[in-house]
Amino acid sequence: MNPFSSGTRLRDMIRAIRACKTAAEERAVIRKECASIRAAISDNDQTFRHRNLAKLMFIHMLGYPTHFGQMECLKLIAAPGFAEKRIGYLGLMLLLDERQEVLMLVTNSLKQDLNQNNQHIVGLALCALGNICSADMARDLAPEVEKLLQFRDPNIRKKAALCSIRIIKKVPDLADNFVDPVVSLLKEKHHGVLLTGIQLCTDLCKVNEEALEYFRKKCTEGLVRSLKDVVNSPYVPEYDISGIADPFLHIRLLRVLRILGHGDADASDCMSDILAQVATKTESHKNAGNAILYECVGTIMSVEDNGGLRVLAINILGRFLSNRDNNIRYVALNMLMKAIAVDAQAVQRHRATILECVKDLDASIRKRALELVYLLVNESNVKPLMKELVDYLEVSDQGFKGDLTAKICSIVEKFSPDKIWYIDQMLKVLSEAGNFVKASVWHALVVVITNASNLQGYSVRSLYRAIQISRDQETLIRVAVWCIGEYGDMLVNNIEMLDIEEPITVTESDAVDVVEIAIKNHSLNLTTRAMCLIALLKLSSRFPSCSQRIKEIIAQYKGSLLLELQQRSVEFNSIIGKHKNIRSALVERMPVLDEATYNGRRARSASAAVSTSLEFASNLSNGVIARTDVAPLVDLLDMGADEPVPPCSSGGNFLLDLIDVDMPSSSSQSGTTQPQKSGTDVLLDLLSAWSPPPQKGSPTTDIILLNQDDKPSVNALDILSSSMVPSGEAKPTGPYMMDLLDVFGPNPATPEESGPTFPPIVAYESSALTIIFNFSKRPENPQMTDIEAMFTNKSSDVYTDFVFQAAVPKFLQLHLEPASSNTLPASGYGSITQKLHVTNRQHGKKSLVMRIRLSYKLNNKAVLEEGQISNFPRDL
Repeated sequence: MNPFSSGTRLRDMIRAIRACKTAAEERAVIRKECASIRAAISDNDQTFRHRNLAKLMFIHMLGYPTHFGQMECLKLIAAPGFAEKRIGYLGLMLLLDERQEVLMLVTNSLKQDLNQNNQHIVGLALCALGNICSADMARDLAPEVEKLLQFRDPNIRKKAALCSIRIIKKVPDLADNFVDPVVSLLKEKHHGVLLTGIQLCTDLCKVNEEALEYFRKKCTEGLVRSLKDVVNSPYVPEYDISGIADPFLHIRLLRVLRILGHGDADASDCMSDILAQVATKTESHKNAGNAILYECVGTIMSVEDNGGLRVLAINILGRFLSNRDNNIRYVALNMLMKAIAVDAQAVQRHRATILECVKDLDASIRKRALELVYLLVNESNVKPLMKELVDYLEVSDQGFKGDLTAKICSIVEKFSPDKIWYIDQMLKVLSEAGNFVKASVWHALVVVITNASNLQGYSVRSLYRAIQISRDQETLIRVAVWCIGEYGDMLVNNIEMLDIEEPITVTESDAVDVVEIAIKNHSLNLTTRAMCLIALLKLSSRFPSCSQRIKEIIAQYKGSLLLELQQRSVEFNSIIGKHKNIRSALVERMPVLDEATYNGRRARSASAAVSTSLEFASNLSNGVIARTDVAPLVDLLDMGADEPVPPCSSGGNFLLDLIDVDMPSSSSQSGTTQPQKSGTDVLLDLLSAWSPPPQKGSPTTDIILLNQDDKPSVNALDILSSSMVPSGEAKPTGPYMMDLLDVFGPNPATPEESGPTFPPIVAYESSALTIIFNFSKRPENPQMTDIEAMFTNKSSDVYTDFVFQAAVPKFLQLHLEPASSNTLPASGYGSITQKLHVTNRQHGKKSLVMRIRLSYKLNNKAVLEEGQISNFPRDL
């Protein structure tokens, strides 16, 4: 026999394919076999039709095209014999799907087979319909399936119930036809039929509110009796798994009771006794028992209020946390996160166990437990919880320190009972994991220290002690250097000692040593070393005896390859050597920063930005408020990042108000009106002559310039020149350099230089998700738009594996940066941010438009949302 004839057995073909050593050999075998099958189809060979179709199914599973054999499936289905129908229906389910037009030809054959007396043929037709049923087929064949729900054989009833589930999902309007048959299915004694009947009841409740109310009235008591019978049933080998009678039926019954009891007090009362019985009698030593207990807890949490049952359910979850199986502990933590919104006090009783989970070896359990601890913190337990978390921070692995540090800082800022506790905790975090602390956190710490006048000495002494131990934490070094520069005299003279402090002896030289060691540490970035130069300049005024040493240290950086350090070195040396008469005024202490304004700006959510246009916006919990007139360098510590500047005495310029500098009026200098300078120009002109020269004792500010990227801004102008050389000294010769201590600064910045501003928009909103877009433009490239997308979850469920995708037309170019996280917290407790960069090559002619896709997992089920955004501002 030809090895590739249509009569070749399936096993011979499989053997030949497996004998192939390369993919090319396999393709050759498949090609010859397909040619033989095509020839047999053309000759209408009925002898080996079923064999050829079986080979086609195997070839299809290998990934090769088999569309030419689809009609063979229909021919075999139309054959009278069971063997031919079986292979035909199997091929139909494997080779076709509901989108194929060929299915229109099989509807009549399915109807005939559903009306057969042979139960095996009826079963084949039901299996095929349940797998590939389309909406049209569902409408045509629903009456036959409904009749089969009353068939004499339980296997047919079971298959008919499964097929009905497919039908109502495809055509929800047909749900009413299946309500009455389901009631009889729920009274079945056969477990297989009862299982499928319960699942059909569950799906009907989801698609039809009237069906849900009907089942609540008619079936709740019957389902409770069924669950009671299963719980109390004797040993039956047919259904027993690990000593538990049919755990699958247990779980299905609990799930349908959860749906029936949700939002209905009467139904919840009816099932409360059996839920308590399941929770107390089910063994938890086996996995089957744990599965039943988990579903029971979920049902108890979903039905209407019953305090005793909920405490019992949360205690079960507490037992799960002590289980050795990581999967059980993880699902328990997930359920506790949902339960905390229902009964937080009961969850608090298991706080110690949850804290132990934060120290678990499994990374997923650690992260989930940390999120749960964050939700458990309140004013009464913040101190013991913080002690545990900070202690664990010392021994936690590097991969987990980032998440742990972020949560600790958030807890400290939100629940600190007093400022000294806040400062102590932040210093512990900076000492242990300062490299993981965000810039906004240490900025907030500096603001608190400047406002706590009675704790400034305590803070600088504590930082001095900490930096002696932890010299590798850069954020700690920044805060310590800043405080030593500001309050170095308090450190040396032990000013404002508290009773809880131990005496410390620090000389002026010791304080300078700390800054010198930091600036010589080449592993620190430019911003930190620039801050060290600022601190040295301040200490030169506070410690006159060390002035010459400080000058020598600063002079070492005149030849630095880093332009910022080189420039500061030259300028500061000139201040120390040539401008002693104004040095003390230049480096006076920073004025107190407005703590309330700063904290309000950081904590304000996106709801404030859109509350004027949307009713729901006040419920949002995270976001960014667009700025309108804030200059890029509006403050010294990134304080102008999140909301409009409050009114101030200097005409709306926050920086001028901060340092109490009054701009000269136009009437006092000239008859023409001078344009108001922006915040950037003010920083450039802090020492320039457009305002009156600084008088002795006049308030000043720090010279370091920090932009929003936490990098020092570079001023190309030398702040010193010969014009301010004291009398009696020779003026230097050589090229003239503009002097910020003597001459006019650069021209004021125009609004165009800082780029136009745009209000944020709500780009997308569903019942559970909100996306807010914040825009910024680059003045040098008007075609480019930077978008910060913020995603907020308003539902009570945590979304995992969150992915945002976007598509734009050809005249746009889109670049997406990685998102800040892939887990979106529930109930607006947090948000995800992601930056997009869009280039509009037809700027001014066409507006932005974008299609988006959001994918995430909800309770381990994949969810997909899509939408189109066309409400972009016109000038983008």
